[in-house]
Amino acid sequence: MGRGGENLPMRLRIPSDLSSLLHTGLWRSVGSLGIKIATAGLTYLTYVVLSRTQTADEYGHFAFGLALATVLAILAGAGQPTAILRLWAELKGRGDEAGACGAVAAGSAITIGMSLAVGALLCLGTLLALPLVPAGQTVNHFYAAAMLILPLALAEYNSSVLRAQGSLWTALLPRDIFWRLALPGAVLALFAFHIVLSGPDALALAAGLLLGVLVLQMVAALRRGYAVLPALMPVRAHWRDWGGVSRWLLLGALIESAALNADVILVGLMLDLESSGLYFNAFRTAGLMTLFTFAIELVIAPMVAEHYHAGNMRKAQAVTALCTWAGFVFSLVIFAGFAVFGEPILSLFGPDYAGGWLVLVLLAFGLLFDAATGPSKIVMMMTGHERAYVAIFGTLMGLGFLVQIAVIPVFGVVGAAAVNMGARILAQIAIALWCRYRIGLDTSLYGALALRRLSDAPAA
Repeated sequence: MGRGGENLPMRLRIPSDLSSLLHTGLWRSVGSLGIKIATAGLTYLTYVVLSRTQTADEYGHFAFGLALATVLAILAGAGQPTAILRLWAELKGRGDEAGACGAVAAGSAITIGMSLAVGALLCLGTLLALPLVPAGQTVNHFYAAAMLILPLALAEYNSSVLRAQGSLWTALLPRDIFWRLALPGAVLALFAFHIVLSGPDALALAAGLLLGVLVLQMVAALRRGYAVLPALMPVRAHWRDWGGVSRWLLLGALIESAALNADVILVGLMLDLESSGLYFNAFRTAGLMTLFTFAIELVIAPMVAEHYHAGNMRKAQAVTALCTWAGFVFSLVIFAGFAVFGEPILSLFGPDYAGGWLVLVLLAFGLLFDAATGPSKIVMMMTGHERAYVAIFGTLMGLGFLVQIAVIPVFGVVGAAAVNMGARILAQIAIALWCRYRIGLDTSLYGALALRRLSDAPAA
């Protein structure tokens, strides 16, 4: 018995090579978490300010338009934000610096071109549908959503480009802090002058402010020597070489975005915009649980790609396990807070939203499984298994979406939340099992135990 106790510290001791790796990843993740906590607070402040200064109907227009623009911005990104995280590490690892810079330029040009095209199509579709719109209803939130597509898509791409090159502050601060600080500040300043923004007005203001922030970000990035500018010349070669991968990464990103935003749109279409606003607030509040997981994923995505493609499976597993455990502990604490204080938290948006406690808890429980199964999506995307991710996660969440169509008319927003929770749990378990048995990386809470069976490639 004593001998076993003596061996126990040895079993728990982290090897020196992994200790340095995890220390670096953890501290960068803490920095990322700090930004994301501030982001969440400012985002929450924005929603509270808008919901308090607008009518429930106008806030519903804003929530609907933002969800629609977010999904369409993912489509406009054409998979480039995820692709560049993987391609930069892969091409730089081969010593192809020119190819890596060309991938950045091509991806930026594709993002801008696609954003303009998707926005134009949304405006055209809205114009053609005008005869079908009932008298007294507006479609301006569709036009405003179209304005927001380009800045959202480019902001996501630039963030990925800069993180791939080792930047954290230049990548995250402009959009996550400066923009989210400027938007509620502008809304309150206008309100002080008795100017109350409609939903479409708020979307247009958000688009204009984000474009301004992106210009400042690109200037700062160029001064620091980062590759960030678009160029048309390498687009054809880039799409020829990586278009197939990009399409699957796009599908994966669309599915993930749909899983986070399609419910809001569906509730708005099948019930009313007030219900859409309530569901939007509950989902965005539940999303606070994933702050640490998301913050760490921003840091470890290029690390996973680098170590996996170099054959360093032990190091890839170590950073994956760090992400899972840190994210789960954080999410569990926040979930407990929602269970106890969910009603007063939602009442910050106004008394009409306090009744969404059950919706909040159901959505939060599904997201708790996200944390427990770790960065399975990132692992699949960074290791070349994007097709499997699309097939597994897309099928299960798609089936859930079809069930929601049948459930929402009967059970309303509670039914939508319950189906989302069930579909997410099944999907997360399925892709975590794929990572374990097909990729060789255990993204679940058991991943720390997998370090014993893995090894790194021998040093050259």
